[in-house]
Amino acid sequence: MPDFRADVAVIGGGIVGLATAYRLGQQGRRVVVLDKEDAVGQHQTGHNSGVLHTGIYYVPGSLKATTCRAGKAAMQAFCEAEAIPFDVCGKVIVATKESELPALARIEERGRANGVVLERIGRERLAEIEPHAAGVAALHVPEAGIVDYKAVVRRLAELVAEQGGEVVTGAEAIRAMEQGGGVVVETARGAVEATQAVACAGLQSDRVARRSGADPEMQIVPFRGEYYELRPEAEHLCRNLIYPVPDPNFPFLGVHFTRMVGGGVECGPNAVLAFAREGYTRSTVNVRDLLETLGYVGFRRLAKKHLKAGLGEMRRSISKAAFVKALQVLVPEIRAEHLVAAPAGVRAQAVRPDGGLVDDFALVRRGRVLHVLNAPSPAATASLAIADRIVDAMAD
Repeated sequence: MPDFRADVAVIGGGIVGLATAYRLGQQGRRVVVLDKEDAVGQHQTGHNSGVLHTGIYYVPGSLKATTCRAGKAAMQAFCEAEAIPFDVCGKVIVATKESELPALARIEERGRANGVVLERIGRERLAEIEPHAAGVAALHVPEAGIVDYKAVVRRLAELVAEQGGEVVTGAEAIRAMEQGGGVVVETARGAVEATQAVACAGLQSDRVARRSGADPEMQIVPFRGEYYELRPEAEHLCRNLIYPVPDPNFPFLGVHFTRMVGGGVECGPNAVLAFAREGYTRSTVNVRDLLETLGYVGFRRLAKKHLKAGLGEMRRSISKAAFVKALQVLVPEIRAEHLVAAPAGVRAQAVRPDGGLVDDFALVRRGRVLHVLNAPSPAATASLAIADRIVDAMAD
């Protein structure tokens, strides 16, 4: 570990951690970012589908809603300033049957309350926007977009260094403890002293918090999202972003189609329990992680509540035919031969002991250490605005 005495130590080199370090550097504070991998952005950020979310789904007034709206504007301005590719291409949220119309109306109401630009459209207009999508009605959200978050996180790391900070990889943080009027962060490469610390540890966030003496009152449960990509000859079936109306009784959005800013179209994800915190494949098993999840009363209650939906997700994980069938609800022309397997991601989802998902971003403070304990989607879109909230909280 280099000899580095920082104003603030940031644990985690994902997009939220680096956005926070960048905002602190803009204030003239000396920052060290500590990441356990050999490069930044290797987990949730590096496996992100690259959507610029609008905030249409989130409870008005929630941290997700407010930071997503502010964060999207900040992210677009950042990408323009730093010449990072993005495209405000628009999306459609499609009701494929009459029974989904009430849920579509609730999304429309929520989106308008959050200030999202949107339009309720019928079959004819949907056919103009996405000719191959099937639906009885849809919401057109023209301000949704796509971006390369890997490029964003690389540039953020460069800017932190240009501000006089340091990004240290291969430095897994064990704990952050107050000591002598400051904070000592113990890492795999030695200790770092700082005045304050922020832990943005993603899939390991609850563990870092507990080892640091905080009580998160929640546990991270890893859900793997598996994807396919369309072969080039089938890419015409999706122009931009095609989403289903999410099941109000299930906490994930459902499989959808996403054009990527670098080219190609991604299809998915499903949502299945990962057998390791960083379990990006079905064969990746970490016994400690799996036993911890299965032994957690919150997970068992969650699984019981969503048993039928969870079994459906598992079926789509095992069976390509089942995955294709789910995609055909939105785009009937999709065939199995159009799809090739793509890398999966793992969502760090905080679950309460009662089995409820923590629905909003969660920040927990213990003295001079602030822990970010739940930051799934739309955290990448919202990252610069989340960073502003973190910086303000630290100033308090």
